[in-house]
Amino acid sequence: MSLAMILPMSAFALAASISPGPVNLVCLSSGTRYPLSQGLVFVTGATLGFVVLFVAVGLGLYSVLSVVPGLDRALRWAGVAFLLYLSWRLFRDDGRLPQGEARRAPGFMTGALMQWLNPKAWLASASGIGAYTSGSDLNQVLLFAALYLPICWLSLGSWVYAGAFLRRYVHRPAVLMTVNRTLALLLAGSCLYLLLE
Repeated sequence: MSLAMILPMSAFALAASISPGPVNLVCLSSGTRYPLSQGLVFVTGATLGFVVLFVAVGLGLYSVLSVVPGLDRALRWAGVAFLLYLSWRLFRDDGRLPQGEARRAPGFMTGALMQWLNPKAWLASASGIGAYTSGSDLNQVLLFAALYLPICWLSLGSWVYAGAFLRRYVHRPAVLMTVNRTLALLLAGSCLYLLLE
């Protein structure tokens, strides 16, 4: 594959990964709420979950959605339910950052599962595979996935770092609670977009 094809693939991966979406909002929230290392565990899960989904779509999984009646609708509703659950948890957060207490951040499996339930991830996979590969060429799909891996991780990681940067300036629980509730409403709003799309 030529450099002329690798550059557009990389640009597509960057645009799809860094643009705001449900996973990016959870990354931002993790950065404001939890230690940086915990946010990056979520990022790693989300990245690997997406890459596995991407390869699966490249191998024909997306065509299963068109063959099995109602599967795409079930996936969409499961994704919306999961995102609403995360929104609810974020909205209920009291904004306090207790010191020395174990806090449960969204982890590796949450990140991986979120990508499989995220219609944006399915759309990015299907459109990327359709636009930049022949679909039947496994080497092209694997090359594209290999490009996506670091780009996706760095893009999602930048959202966690942005949250950590924001956290430095948010010392009062009321301010962090407002930030969390705003992010929760945006996450819930993304569900409306997914349902109306």
